[in-house]
Amino acid sequence: MAPVHHHQHISETTPEIHRLRFPHLRHPRLFLLLFLLLTAGRSNSVLAQTTPVAPSFLNDILPLLTRYDCNSGGCHGKLAGQNGFRLSLRGFAPEADYESLTRESRGRRINPASPESSLLVGKANGSIVHAGGRRIERGSEAETLLLNWIRAGLPGPLASDPLLHRLEIAPTTAVLRPGDAVPLSATAIYSDGSRRDVTSLARFASGDTSLLEVDAGGEVQALRHGEHVVRVTYQGEVQVATFTMPRDQQLATEMYADSDQPIDQLVFGRLQALRIPPSPAIDDATFLRRSMLDTIGTLPAPAEVQSFVADVQLDKRARLVESLLQRPEFYDYWALQLGDLLQNRVERDHDVRGRKGVRRFHQWIRQQLVAGRSWKQIASDVLLATGNTTENPAVGYYIVTIGEKSAEESDIADSVAQAFLGTRIGCARCHNHPLERYTQDDYYHFTAFFSRLALQRRNPDEADTSLHVATRHVLNLQQQMLEQQSKLQQSKDAAEQAAFQKRIGELEQEIRQNLEATVTVRQPRTGQMLSPRQLDRSAVQIPAGTDPRLQLTEWMTAPSNPWFSAAMVNRLWKHFLGTGLVEPADDLRATNPPSNPALWQYLNQQFVQSDFDLKHVMRLILNSRTYQLSASTLPENQHDQRFYSHALARRLPAEVLLDAIGAATDQPEVFAGYPLGIRAIQVPDPGVDSYFLTLFGRSERVTACACERSGDVTLPQLLHLQNSDSLMARIQAPDGRLQRLLSGGLNDQQIISELFQATLSRPPAESELASVQAQLSAAGQDERPGVYQDLFWALLNSREFAFQH
Repeated sequence: MAPVHHHQHISETTPEIHRLRFPHLRHPRLFLLLFLLLTAGRSNSVLAQTTPVAPSFLNDILPLLTRYDCNSGGCHGKLAGQNGFRLSLRGFAPEADYESLTRESRGRRINPASPESSLLVGKANGSIVHAGGRRIERGSEAETLLLNWIRAGLPGPLASDPLLHRLEIAPTTAVLRPGDAVPLSATAIYSDGSRRDVTSLARFASGDTSLLEVDAGGEVQALRHGEHVVRVTYQGEVQVATFTMPRDQQLATEMYADSDQPIDQLVFGRLQALRIPPSPAIDDATFLRRSMLDTIGTLPAPAEVQSFVADVQLDKRARLVESLLQRPEFYDYWALQLGDLLQNRVERDHDVRGRKGVRRFHQWIRQQLVAGRSWKQIASDVLLATGNTTENPAVGYYIVTIGEKSAEESDIADSVAQAFLGTRIGCARCHNHPLERYTQDDYYHFTAFFSRLALQRRNPDEADTSLHVATRHVLNLQQQMLEQQSKLQQSKDAAEQAAFQKRIGELEQEIRQNLEATVTVRQPRTGQMLSPRQLDRSAVQIPAGTDPRLQLTEWMTAPSNPWFSAAMVNRLWKHFLGTGLVEPADDLRATNPPSNPALWQYLNQQFVQSDFDLKHVMRLILNSRTYQLSASTLPENQHDQRFYSHALARRLPAEVLLDAIGAATDQPEVFAGYPLGIRAIQVPDPGVDSYFLTLFGRSERVTACACERSGDVTLPQLLHLQNSDSLMARIQAPDGRLQRLLSGGLNDQQIISELFQATLSRPPAESELASVQAQLSAAGQDERPGVYQDLFWALLNSREFAFQH
């Protein structure tokens, strides 16, 4: 590692240093001359020695403060600072940090005359009481670096400082065995071509601490079998190293059956490399249930189960997939999914659409799906929406994302990036992103694409709200011009008419100038006016008077843009497989690589080549053997949560579960304000009154985050199902399924079989059938209905019913 111990001589060319060290001297240059005369005769003159340059504030001190968490969000880097001392988060504002360290509070944090007595040093090494505890050791390289910086006269950030160009790490990949350890090194490459070992100043973090441990010095230790990454960060640059720990036991090749499906080849190839065996395939009844719930959000009816199981054609699963993709319920269910993504809801305050507007947008989304429009077409129409909410319901997207604010004050940039590009840039609104290359400037450059939008908000009972490609100032000018034109028409006085005409001309000119002006937004920290720029920082030209969103949408939806396709592909994969190739599903970044890069590339290529056809990707997934693996695990794959060796059991979404209960009991839920028989997956408004949907984690659609919808299992959910009066009312309903079976002249085996098929989508096992029949035989005639009610209740409360498996 390159030494971090630096020195710099007092020089006549740096009078600021003398003012810092000797603030009481009026003529520091005379003092310097005296000093030179007194030391000129020394044989070992310090001035005659050749020493390294002074530490750089930008490239030495800030990385040190970051390395030891001084400017972290839990310490002085938080918005309010800590104990009166504030730094920018992870050093994103060097000039402000330099001011805080050296000038703020009369410079009390630094003692140039006695560097060792400086508060900065004393609090860091623990010699002075510090709420954050000791951060560095006395005599360490870190302490020496701070002291040398102070001795050198506190050089600040300079325009001539070389900038970090990239970060290199070694190794980038390694195959280890549990218990093995390997050191990671980090090298910074600067804009002047210089290279420097920054391992001691870099930060290391494990992607999964149950698999990999990494210490502050970069030594990685493998803990168990699997694969994950270690993230290395330095001065805003991030790299990842991938570590693979395959199982010791070689497995038979035939376990990874041949398949002509590229998905299976890529998944099983990965499993074989990791020596993880796949679980067996599911039976027909399980495939029917799984594919229907995932694709159309609907539980199969007993007749569908019987028909599919009885079908002996080899292609019946592929035919089922095709039929599901054409059913009306498909469009219902995926309109719900896209409604979550596009945040279709009533505003919390001062709503200007009403529930009718939410329904219109929902219906618009469904119509796009029915028409077979691609994701690119749907996304483009939403991003470029203008007009009023009746003529163009997609305007509703901007009503909830911009609302009553200006673009730079609203959530529009965050929402668009997360929904359509699968990336989270919200952190960069206030500071540089801690895990990605996005800076605060990047955020506001991106926001500038929406700065020429203004909502003309109206009471929904009086008129439609409309979205205009114009600033609010321009809308006000246009309103003034309409008023002047109205007065002109009503006026009979020639002089008055001339005045109105003059004012109209002035307004027209001002409107034209505003529309043709350069599109910019103000960066709040620096005060700079920033023009539109894409997140990849590529240049963009906005023709005068045009809508900046045109260029943005063209860039976003281009086949060459990997984020647009990847964002949707990852969501689809997570929906059907239970976990995304990248997790969280909408947090795509270089430091969060996919668990199977080759599969990731293949699916994205397929999506792009199909012109962003949602059904094409769904079809590929549903027909794969990977999708059709059992949720039952083997001892060798029970810990796998990333490589798809088995299906992941997960609770059904709130709407699907509520509909499943209604379908199983023949007692659908009733929603106030909606026609009888409407299903939960068809309800457009996430605010509709339903304790069940809220309890089971429906999305409130406040943000574009996938985390809005919860799949967690909670104690209140279990108690609700077990003790709910409404569930027993459905079971006992005179016009419900159970009563129909009991009064239909069926024998016990037929009734038991239908109850199993209506809930679990399979016939009862022999042991299950025998157990229920034994209870029925022991019961009196009056007790038999109670036995059936208990059975039905137990089935509806079973994990097998409530979970996708």
